[in-house]
Amino acid sequence: MDGPHYLGEPVTTITTATKADADDLAELRHALWPHGSIEEHKADLEAMLATPDKWYRVMARLASGQAVGFAEASIRHDYVNGCDTSPVGFLEGIYVDPAFRRTGVARQLVEAVEKWARQQGCSELASDTGIANVPSQKLHNALGFTETQRVVYFRKLLG
Repeated sequence: MDGPHYLGEPVTTITTATKADADDLAELRHALWPHGSIEEHKADLEAMLATPDKWYRVMARLASGQAVGFAEASIRHDYVNGCDTSPVGFLEGIYVDPAFRRTGVARQLVEAVEKWARQQGCSELASDTGIANVPSQKLHNALGFTETQRVVYFRKLLG
């Protein structure tokens, strides 16, 4: 993400991401999920753009055009932990550039996802985060999510 970061510059657009946003979106996704390369994120985005009935991505941009955040959601038809209905909108990821956190950008992004999920026939929006990711848990709480479960996964290598 190039360009200056002006604290206080208003985020003027929250829009559905399109192919034209792929470069900015790949960089933002890489900031959230650094385990994959930007090229891998671009490939994932291309696949998701081919199934618009399942995936939704929304971008936050400043008046200058600088991308400062995104949210990505899907429609899940299988059981979603803590939910009572199907289908369920699922917030797969949300990221806001650190310079623009605590300014309402995340709330705007989630409101756009909520609207989309309602349009898809969902009455619930779910999400998850790692058990040690306390900042994300605080964000979810601040955005009106209610914690429903905690899970610890196990494995045993069979030799």
